[in-house]
Amino acid sequence: MRVETTQSVAATETLAAEIGGAFQGGEVVLLTGELGSGKTAFVRGLARGIGVDPEQVASPTFVLLTAHRGRLTLHHADLYRLNGGGDDAELGLEELPGPRGVLAIEWAERLSYLPWSRVLRVGLEHAGGDVRRVRIEEEAS
Repeated sequence: MRVETTQSVAATETLAAEIGGAFQGGEVVLLTGELGSGKTAFVRGLARGIGVDPEQVASPTFVLLTAHRGRLTLHHADLYRLNGGGDDAELGLEELPGPRGVLAIEWAERLSYLPWSRVLRVGLEHAGGDVRRVRIEEEAS
């Protein structure tokens, strides 16, 4: 497990851009953290790292799933509004990200199941002001 502390939104995005820059396709990133903890900022950084304009990335809370094309395609899901009980199964997330895509899921704790054999778990926590504690852990099943 890797733990980083970022001092600003820009620093959180830069950390994620470095991680995304190493992606080759097929990665799944599961993001957790309370409201305002920096999940969407982290996804904007991933976008930059994989060649997607980060300005295109906003919290897709009402859309649930968006796709942005770049060097790799970023599939961005936000499960905040799901009620549980398998609602996520209707989104078809298990078919993503594909070999030329990256799937980033905000509010990943609301997933009813994990169909992927490898995931990158990213937990974001408020640590006062704009400071965030970012826990990054690769998990294989």
